[in-house]
Amino acid sequence: MPELPEVESLAEFLRERAVGRQIAVVEVVAFQALKTVDPPVSSLGGLTVTGVARYGKFLDLDCDGLHFVTHLARGGWLRWRDDLTGAKPVRPGKSPLAVRVRLAPDDEGLAPGFELTEAGTQKRLAVYVARDPSDVPGIASLGPDPLASDFTAEALGAILGGSRTQVKGLLRDQKVIAGIGNAYSDEVLHAARMSPFKIAGSLTEDETARLHEAIVTTLRDATERSRGMAAKDLKAEKRSGLRVHGRTGEACDVCGDTIREVSFADSSLQYCPTCQTGGKPLADRRMSRLLK
Repeated sequence: MPELPEVESLAEFLRERAVGRQIAVVEVVAFQALKTVDPPVSSLGGLTVTGVARYGKFLDLDCDGLHFVTHLARGGWLRWRDDLTGAKPVRPGKSPLAVRVRLAPDDEGLAPGFELTEAGTQKRLAVYVARDPSDVPGIASLGPDPLASDFTAEALGAILGGSRTQVKGLLRDQKVIAGIGNAYSDEVLHAARMSPFKIAGSLTEDETARLHEAIVTTLRDATERSRGMAAKDLKAEKRSGLRVHGRTGEACDVCGDTIREVSFADSSLQYCPTCQTGGKPLADRRMSRLLK
């Protein structure tokens, strides 16, 4: 799933390539992905891309004041094409293609653009056409951006105060903090040397400061590593920079202990027992049921 660093890098990528270009047409292939009807998606044709912004994990193209907003969800991705002139129409359900945005031809006759694709059977990729980004429900309810200047340790302390939620779940809640998903919450907690099951409201002032530093440093470093990369290379860059997420059974780079996993119904978390839980493995209820 693309999270804050990848979406920010995609925004920068599109600023360099799409801003100043006119949209020829937006083709919706997976009709379930389009979540709005007014304004119609056809109204984007002929407008010029004037800016690209990120809101949490949402990507926003400002097109002469009309906004094309997408959330790539779990299996979505953006694929840039240098020339879509010969791209043939795709029948719904026959490919992972969800949306194709064709830009007007340049002086050389090339018509670049990008495609939004979604792998897997769970189709959650979402596209909105809105007069204002705040009209998109998911954006309107976002919590603070962790890379914003006002996201201080004191601000995080106010968020954590009194919460009975496990810190892993709190970090992933977009209404609490915007942009962090399953992968980077694992990375943040490893950097903070903190159990994912720790109750958020129980953190001391020192632990809160440590968590804040881990959030900002982890996300900023990941964003810097991705800066300037082509969209097609961002997934591999994300995987290469992860220390615990997706590395079950491997050795922790910090202490050498074996990275372990806790599985849930539709996701899992990874952690290092030595670095995060005092050497004690966390209970994996799904595995316990299988063993029974």
